[in-house]
Amino acid sequence: YKDLHTFELQAPTRVIEWARGNRVCVAGYGQSGGNEILQLLPPPTLQVKETQGLCPERDFKVECGGFSNRPVYSLKHVPDTSLLVTSGPPDSSIQVWQVSAEDSDVIKPVSTIPTENGAGQPWAKIATISARAPWVLHGSRLNSVQITEVESRKNVYVAACRNSEELSGLAFLDCNTLLLCCAKGQLCLADLRQPPSPLEPASGPSAPGGERWCMGVGRGPGGSDASSQAVACLSSGGHLTLTDVRKSAEPLASAKCRVPSPASGAEFLCVSWAPALDGCLAISGFDGTVHVYEAQSWDGSGGEAEPIFVHKGHAFGGWESGEGPPLVTVHAWHPQKPRTLLSAASDGSLHVWDWVQPCGSC
Repeated sequence: YKDLHTFELQAPTRVIEWARGNRVCVAGYGQSGGNEILQLLPPPTLQVKETQGLCPERDFKVECGGFSNRPVYSLKHVPDTSLLVTSGPPDSSIQVWQVSAEDSDVIKPVSTIPTENGAGQPWAKIATISARAPWVLHGSRLNSVQITEVESRKNVYVAACRNSEELSGLAFLDCNTLLLCCAKGQLCLADLRQPPSPLEPASGPSAPGGERWCMGVGRGPGGSDASSQAVACLSSGGHLTLTDVRKSAEPLASAKCRVPSPASGAEFLCVSWAPALDGCLAISGFDGTVHVYEAQSWDGSGGEAEPIFVHKGHAFGGWESGEGPPLVTVHAWHPQKPRTLLSAASDGSLHVWDWVQPCGSC
């Protein structure tokens, strides 16, 4: 490691979100009430552009917080605002939160965005953008996808679809284009500038049946503009496929990761592109580790890929509870520091780490 910081949360978290001023937001996912939502101030070494040697303060600090009476399975900061949106069981509604001003340390609920026929639906996946107004894209199935203006709760877009495939993720590619990922691996592209038409998923990745999939959108090998955004799809069996968003039915490359079967099914699967490194991605959710890969040399053969770094820090904690080794529940890249990641685990540990750059790698 080049650097490693650890912080112990009061409860396990499955969300890490970067907010204004490089703050970090986390939230608990316990089934009982009183799940914390916290905004943390990172250690000073993460707030400077250049490494400045030893720093006397190495811990996160809690800046403000609140409590949710439901588990928080997803949390997103609404860009250019002081608002957060969250989702979680028992339905697909969205909760809106206000991060208070500097003279207060409270994160308070301000409204709820209901969804039609949301009762009994899986929790909603969410994405946010503020290109025209603060919007939240949300849905639990293909036929429940919609865009809602956060402050007015006005519907901006409702999917025209009868397909009830369960979603594992969704994203804004820009203010006009949406990308949806089904749990079975199919991708679906929607353009708000076109007349509403039924959403039809493209053919899914080639992998054994019964596996669940998640996606990560970002700057893959060979490009950074919107037209060349890359999608990494990860299955619960460790299969990775890379596609261009404009040609989602034609994989650019594929690989097989050497990972065990996830300890909790596919509940915590996570794949993400490095925002400041060309062609690097990370995966987690299989055990107590985070694997980092360089995808520049991958082809369509689906051969086994070797990680350039494996973070094993979480795997060595949590044994005292008698529940076995912790499971990494989520990870996220630092938006500016190329090789810095945050990861959280089922034992409540939060790690931020930066690995030494291997020779000839990203």
